[in-house]
Amino acid sequence: MKKLGVIILASLLLLSMIGCKSDKETAKGIKVVSTIGVIHDIAKEIGKEHIQAEALMGPGVDPHLYKPVASDIQSLSKAEVILYNGLHLEAKMGDVIGKLLGSKVVAAVAEATPKDKLLASEDYEGLFDPHIWFDVELWVGAVDEVAKALVKADPENKEAYLNNASAYKRKLAKTQKDVLDRIALLSPEKRILVTAHDAFRYFGKAYDFQVKGLQGISTSTEAGTKDVQNLVAYIVDNKIPAIFVESSIPVKTIQAVQAACKAQGWDVAIGGELFADAMGDEGTEEGTYIGMVKHNVNTIVSALLREKNASGY
Repeated sequence: MKKLGVIILASLLLLSMIGCKSDKETAKGIKVVSTIGVIHDIAKEIGKEHIQAEALMGPGVDPHLYKPVASDIQSLSKAEVILYNGLHLEAKMGDVIGKLLGSKVVAAVAEATPKDKLLASEDYEGLFDPHIWFDVELWVGAVDEVAKALVKADPENKEAYLNNASAYKRKLAKTQKDVLDRIALLSPEKRILVTAHDAFRYFGKAYDFQVKGLQGISTSTEAGTKDVQNLVAYIVDNKIPAIFVESSIPVKTIQAVQAACKAQGWDVAIGGELFADAMGDEGTEEGTYIGMVKHNVNTIVSALLREKNASGY
């Protein structure tokens, strides 16, 4: 019996040690949940091994229309840090996020943008256009907000977060230079960008493009017949060589515009797919913010220059 007791005690100690090891292995930093991919990418760049990063909305998901499901609410409730864009982008998640304020670190990374840098919403009076990530310089402010949130939740790793944020901002500065160099190949009169919805206004302001979207800032407002007619007339009158689809919006919306242009005697090309409200697949170049920006710029410039490597549909 004595020997049996020793065996049982040893077994319990072993199980206890295994349990402790398992807890340490699963505790790989603070849990950080981001609503959209471009914010999730910042979190990973700054947090690295100190966080467990999760994005609620993956590739092809439209944040304007997204409604949280039970698993999202569970993820948010378990998170120590919640990062969202704000400026009414995640409109259908407002109530859920609002209920978590005060119980954990919650940051609306776009809402710290100076008001004089924001563009007024053309769909909703008194609100701003939320798509600030299309201006690389403006998006640097979101990096600072993510760093502040991580430091607040995990001050022990403050130095690592701040150093990683500085390194990432240097990458963004290099990206901005690359973008400007590529766009410089387009003469000003060729800088006309026609897309499925009006998400690229910050891009237009930053890089001197005229931007036309079939739908408004929010995809919850559908384009009417008059909207299509007006856009078609604009494309035909200005002899625009290419228009673009978006990864989070059905292709048929732009294909209808293309067909209507052709009926009026102007054969406009679909220049390729742009990433607007969602990035590409995880593990691909377009699945990162910098990769997405470069993909968009290369696709736009190639198509408007009618380069041979322009991706088409």
